[in-house]
Amino acid sequence: MRPLTESEIRESMVNAPAGEAARMPMPGLHEVIWDEREFLGWRDPQAPQRGYVVFWNDDEPVGLTLRAAESQLPAGSAMCSLCQTLQPASQVRMFSARRAGEAGERGNSVGTYICADLGCSTLIRMRAPGTELRHDPGEVVAHRAAGLTQRLASFTERVVAA
Repeated sequence: MRPLTESEIRESMVNAPAGEAARMPMPGLHEVIWDEREFLGWRDPQAPQRGYVVFWNDDEPVGLTLRAAESQLPAGSAMCSLCQTLQPASQVRMFSARRAGEAGERGNSVGTYICADLGCSTLIRMRAPGTELRHDPGEVVAHRAAGLTQRLASFTERVVAA
């Protein structure tokens, strides 16, 4: 992922109500290892149900404000819709995104299951047992990264659809 500035992040929010992007807390951008991310995702420490993701869609940064469901999934396993990693259900949450434009103003939203910590970029870089024997690890990560980026772009299209 190419680096982003604070102003690029704030300007990229496609579904933020007026003034929200200006007030949202920023992650420590100086700590981000940009080469190891497909998107920048973080939760609001003052409002734990709020989350944010920003990614490059072609040559334009696109950001979404998210809201995590207050309840957790029942015990068991769950899969993140973005990174498609199967993990304990407590580590996956339903996130909703307010629709952009008039639809969002009317209260419409779309949702999907995402890693609770928004750490998908880290998970796709972990080796599944046995993969090093059958596949080049770099190719595996590139394939997972492409899928993650495509699924995030598809979710974003649902948010901005008229």
